[in-house]
Amino acid sequence: MSFRRNRGLPALRFGLGAACLIAISVPPSELRAQDGPGQHEPEEEPPAPLEGLAVRTAQPPVVDGVLDDAAWEGAPVMTDFIQREPFDGQAASERTEVRLVFDDAAIYVGVWAWDEDAAAIIPGDRIRDTEVSESDAILLAFDTYHDYQNAFIFGTTPTGIEYDGQVANEGRGGGFFLGGGFNTQRRMQSGAGGGFNKNWDGSWNVATSRDGEGWYAEFRIPFNTLRYGNDPTWGFNVSRQIRRRNEESFWSAVPREFNLYRLNYAGHLTGLELPFRRLGSLTPYMLGSTSRDYAGGQTAFDRNYEFGGEAKLQLTQGVTLDATYNTDFAQVEVDDQQVNLTRFSLLFPEKRPFFLENAGFFAVGGGGADLFFSRRIGIANGLQVPITGGVRVSGRAAGFNVGLLQIATDRVDGVQDPNAYSVARVARELLNRSRIGAVFINRDGSAVGDYNRTYAVDGQLGLGEAWTLTAWGAQTETPGLTRADQAFDATFGLNTRKWRGNVQYQYFGENFNPEVGFLRRRGHNYYQAFLMHNVHPGGIFREIRPHVSYFTFRSDKTGVERGFEESARLHIDTHWEFQDGMEAHTGMNWVREGLYEPFTIFGTDVTVPTGTYDGWEGQVRFWTNESAKLSFNGGANAGSFLSGSRRSANGTVTLRSGSSFSTSLRLDYNDVTLEQGDFVTTLAGVNFGYFFTPRIYLQSLVQYSTQLDTFSANVRFGWLNTAGTGLFIVYNDIQGIQDLHGPQGRSLIVKFSRQINVLGG
Repeated sequence: MSFRRNRGLPALRFGLGAACLIAISVPPSELRAQDGPGQHEPEEEPPAPLEGLAVRTAQPPVVDGVLDDAAWEGAPVMTDFIQREPFDGQAASERTEVRLVFDDAAIYVGVWAWDEDAAAIIPGDRIRDTEVSESDAILLAFDTYHDYQNAFIFGTTPTGIEYDGQVANEGRGGGFFLGGGFNTQRRMQSGAGGGFNKNWDGSWNVATSRDGEGWYAEFRIPFNTLRYGNDPTWGFNVSRQIRRRNEESFWSAVPREFNLYRLNYAGHLTGLELPFRRLGSLTPYMLGSTSRDYAGGQTAFDRNYEFGGEAKLQLTQGVTLDATYNTDFAQVEVDDQQVNLTRFSLLFPEKRPFFLENAGFFAVGGGGADLFFSRRIGIANGLQVPITGGVRVSGRAAGFNVGLLQIATDRVDGVQDPNAYSVARVARELLNRSRIGAVFINRDGSAVGDYNRTYAVDGQLGLGEAWTLTAWGAQTETPGLTRADQAFDATFGLNTRKWRGNVQYQYFGENFNPEVGFLRRRGHNYYQAFLMHNVHPGGIFREIRPHVSYFTFRSDKTGVERGFEESARLHIDTHWEFQDGMEAHTGMNWVREGLYEPFTIFGTDVTVPTGTYDGWEGQVRFWTNESAKLSFNGGANAGSFLSGSRRSANGTVTLRSGSSFSTSLRLDYNDVTLEQGDFVTTLAGVNFGYFFTPRIYLQSLVQYSTQLDTFSANVRFGWLNTAGTGLFIVYNDIQGIQDLHGPQGRSLIVKFSRQINVLGG
């Protein structure tokens, strides 16, 4: 590489980047402030866990949100909640009472959320799985295996919505990986296999009510919805959020640096008499659609009718067998479009129901590589490939997390031949947040010699409360690709009340090829360091977080200078968080991109030649109180970009009217000036939602993208039943706006699905 263009720092080596962390980070003495009332440094080890008692009831309560049933009268009270925010360790500002009873079929949880200013309660949007952080809320965590790492989450808001998900690996997901793009992009890329899988939908119900003294919630969670072993003692915690105060409190106290998913701080729930009634359920779906692909030359609308579904059978209370036929492709939702000015592909989350249960059990990798990414099955080149059928066995057996998957896809001419996919995963949870596991992933095509295999081991070691070491190693097997087919990752992380940071090393061989995974790039060594200091000054600021980070990708490809720097970034920033949740980020980035081959930016005719391009850019992000009727979230960057410069701005304005209506306008704008040419990209979107009840809604998403050269509209009506099933009516329309002209595609879809208990319901 003889061509080098430097407009900032000289080429940085990892040692210098690590030194910058020490030199640039602000000395604690200059930022130290007195803690607020009741705030304290956490103990070295969690205190003795609280004990909660569940009692059997002969007459279960009626789930109507009115807590006047006789069943609640004799149940022990869990109360005396402790704040995590804003005053760590102080008693909650409002009283909360929780009672728990059970019968042979279900667990019932009653919550009394008293509030001296009940008129100021913030109810939030009235739709399933909405973001509960922007409203008053109650969340329940059940660590049913009592392993301190996995849990079921059930929650609600004053509107009575159903909010649920599965926690795996303490909610850690991919960790602090910095090399995947900007923060906004990484948030979009979180998938079902991360530390918290919010896309999982269980079968349960909740009801709420309000009066002048507060609000109340009544949960019914069937034992059949949960998975558990023989231990009748579970981990259990309850979180309450009072949004107008930006306050979060817990029944079993959790320090500020952790959250609800840090399960070794949960209390113990005793008294349960765990039943085993073999559950069998069917979830069939019927779909009728009419569509026309104008871009593909289709001259008339076609009609399509589909029938398929899933079956579930509990082999033991902890292990479930799932089967699928003509798998549901979750056609009722469309992906949010993204702007991509990089050389690398984007990740979109899994939404198909069959792949969501126990998705965390199958997750291996993180930090720019998911070794198993279920969206690779049944989707090729952006097109749907029918899944003819498959089975999955997942759960806990003999102290091990196990996951077995076998699934087959059909042929689509010109897209993909038939394929069979197999996954075998086993992991063991160990003491002190530690674990070890292994996975085998296989794709077999119909042609001779068409296969791909991935072998991997992974582990985590908890060192006290603050330190965690995670690592994984993998090798792939692909015909024609030999040597340099390994990958390795090791991350050493720190998380205390005052400090948060990590160092990470990765290696990806240039022939490492996990075809049933997601990998942004390969053929490199990756180094990363990150350090953040948390300051709690009081006054108008809740928290100030100065931090610095550095990462670099160093090439290990054939034909490229060894150690050639493909990408690097030094990031110096401070987050300013206000008491009401408003937040501002002010920072600078030194960014380097090294091109060992020409790069044509997607959606343009601009090709950037080989060379090294670096320079500085400034960035700012700002958002207001997102629970308010009118809120804003956005940011801007300006400075160096490849051979020239870029000015970018993005933002979302959201308007809410009570809990029944919300609309938001999103804009992502890039104005790029390069030596090879100039271009502008604009991505705009409008979301609209009207929520008749927590289970009946009308939503629309309109998106305009100059990079994709399309204008698209998605309108959907949903009438939900249990576990995300129900009636859906969806209209999609895509129009070309520049080089593309006229309609590109239209469709109308009507889908109905229903969960039917055929055994043990």
